[in-house]
Amino acid sequence: MLEIVSEPEISSAKEAVAYMKTLHQIVTFLDVSDGNMSQGSLRCDANVSVRKKGDKELGTRTEIKNINSFRFIEKAINYEIERQIDVIESGESVTQETRLYDSIKNETRPMRSKEFANDYRYFPDPDLLPVMISDEEIEEIKATFPEMPKDKFIRYQSEFKIPENDAQIISSSKNLATFFEECMENVKDAKLLSNIMIGDISSLLNKENIEIADSKLSTKNVSELVNLVTEGVISGKIAKTVLEETWDSGLSPIEIVESTGLKQIDDDDEIERIIDQIISEHPDQVSAYKGGKDKLFGFFVGQIMKQLREKLTLHPQTKF
Repeated sequence: MLEIVSEPEISSAKEAVAYMKTLHQIVTFLDVSDGNMSQGSLRCDANVSVRKKGDKELGTRTEIKNINSFRFIEKAINYEIERQIDVIESGESVTQETRLYDSIKNETRPMRSKEFANDYRYFPDPDLLPVMISDEEIEEIKATFPEMPKDKFIRYQSEFKIPENDAQIISSSKNLATFFEECMENVKDAKLLSNIMIGDISSLLNKENIEIADSKLSTKNVSELVNLVTEGVISGKIAKTVLEETWDSGLSPIEIVESTGLKQIDDDDEIERIIDQIISEHPDQVSAYKGGKDKLFGFFVGQIMKQLREKLTLHPQTKF
C-alpha cells in the first residue's frame, strides 16, 4: 500500500478534486495502480478544517475516511465545511475525530474520536529500516517515466492539430490516450478520429459505464471506420450507424458496409435518375423554385438524401 500525504494548502472541495484527479492520472500512467476508486484501488481520506477570516492558525480538523469517488469527495468536503461552520457559529467547538461519509444521506457522521497522538496507538517497528534515496537515483527513475498527461496534451495539439478540448480529454485518460495513439498509426485524419472518440465512442462507453479497454472496439476497427469516412466510402452520419453495429457485433466496419449496402453513391447516372424522379413527384415545388423561391433547394436535397439513405456524396458545387 502507498499513502500520499499532501500539505494543508488545499482551500476548497473543487481544488481537492482537481488534486485527486491529477494524482489519479499519475498513478495510472505510471502503472502504480489501476486507479479504480469504486473497487478500492484508490481512496481518499479528506482532512477538513475551517477558520474565521483573518485567523492565521488552522482550525480543528476532522478526517473523512475512505471516500471512493471524485463526486463524493466534493460532496463530503462541502458538507463537512458547512457542518463545522454551523458548530462554530452556534458557540461550540469542533471535535477532532474521524468521520464517514454517507452518500445516500449526503452527510458525514462520527466514526471514532482522535484527541491526542496516543489515540492512534503508534509504535516503532525495529524491523523496518529507513529507505534512503539519493537525488541521483530520483533523476534516474524520472528518466524512465512514460510521457505524462500534460506533455501528451501539448503534443496532441502541436503534432496532430486536434482541438484543445479533445486533446485535454484524451490525454487525461491512459486508456483513451493509448487507444488514440495506436489508431494514429493507421489514420491520417487525427481531428476526425478525436471527434469520433470524444463524441460517439464516449457516448457508448458512458452508456455502459465501461472503459474503452473493456469494450469490443479495437483500434483496427476504429481506424478502419475513420479511413472509410476520409476516403469518402461512407458519410459521417453513416459512420455513426456503422460504429454502433461494430460495437454490438464486433464485426469490422468494412464487413458491415458491404453487407448492408451503406457505401456512398457517387454514380452520376444513378443520382440523375433519382433527381428526375423527385422532380416529377413534386411539380408544385419545382414551379415555386423556378419562380425564385431558392430556399426550396434544401427541400430537394433533403428528398434526395432521404431516397439514398444518406449515401449520396455531395460535392462543393452541386448541380441541380
